[in-house]
Amino acid sequence: MSNIAILYGTSGGNTESVAKSIRNLFDDDADLFNVDSIKIDDIKPYKYLILGTSTTGIGDLQDDWDSFLPSFSKADLSDKLVAIFALGDSASYSSSFAESMKVIYDAIKEKTTVVGFVDDEGYTYDDSSAVVDGRWVGLPIDEDNEYDLTDARLKAWVDQLKKLFV
Repeated sequence: MSNIAILYGTSGGNTESVAKSIRNLFDDDADLFNVDSIKIDDIKPYKYLILGTSTTGIGDLQDDWDSFLPSFSKADLSDKLVAIFALGDSASYSSSFAESMKVIYDAIKEKTTVVGFVDDEGYTYDDSSAVVDGRWVGLPIDEDNEYDLTDARLKAWVDQLKKLFV
């Protein structure tokens, strides 16, 4: 068993695909869990958590996360390092791009150490609550409009996490 668990919620499959890409960048040394079927006890043994969600509508959390987050946020996460990624559409939802990661961040930020913040440089959008003090609270990904940047963004982010997940 790995020390890294990747938890994702997906509606159309893109978040699952990105989660698998992240696992591959960790040389398959991470376990994948879909939040539609996971239990809190399943993640207790893991030291490092990577949480992935898509953003639906105007900054809304993906449905499976919407159901899972209340129990997850009550779990004891004090001994874990947590990183968050979110998919969004920076063109159609430019004023709420990838805001679902802020929903997760707000629910857990007092209970754990959140890592994996990303500089706002290079993203095209109008506004997002997921940017705090010029940095994203995780990694935003736009598979609809900036898919050509996904691989480089994932590699840079995972390289950052590898230095912390030791």
